[in-house]
Amino acid sequence: MKLAVAITGASGVQLGIKALRSLPSGVTPYAILSDHAETVLEHEVAHRYRNHDIAAPLASGSFPIDAMMIAPCSMNTLAKIACGIADNLVTRAAAVTIKERRPLLIAPREMPFSAIALENMLKLSRLGVIVAPPVPGYYSDCETLEDMENFIIGKWFDLLGIEHALYRRWKMEASE
Repeated sequence: MKLAVAITGASGVQLGIKALRSLPSGVTPYAILSDHAETVLEHEVAHRYRNHDIAAPLASGSFPIDAMMIAPCSMNTLAKIACGIADNLVTRAAAVTIKERRPLLIAPREMPFSAIALENMLKLSRLGVIVAPPVPGYYSDCETLEDMENFIIGKWFDLLGIEHALYRRWKMEASE
């Protein structure tokens, strides 16, 4: 699987980096970093593109990626995608992903959500975009922050069809 992974904004970048590091070996990541994310992340992944590189392969519908994940997704990036503004590589790749009807997952990271942000999320959801903020699953039996991060990333991977063993799954006990 080829997965475009965009990391936008500055806060929450660590969760996006952890998601990249957690990808199984069968997934080839293509990372796009916003300027703020670039400041936080210097040398992490093999296929890395700068956000201003609009000529990168990910900007074309003929480049065969299977899905795209924007985690975290800044409110600025969310608004641009919802309005069809493709002025950098992240928003262009997202527009292409939507146009080609490939899975796109966004993880909005700022809260509380304004009415504008919620409207943008609804608009994208109606287009088939998966809106999955990094919300803790308190039912997931997590004991540490790392457990909670693994749960969130695991849920993102589940939504994109990426196999993983990041968290314990719910199992029904056989009734006696």
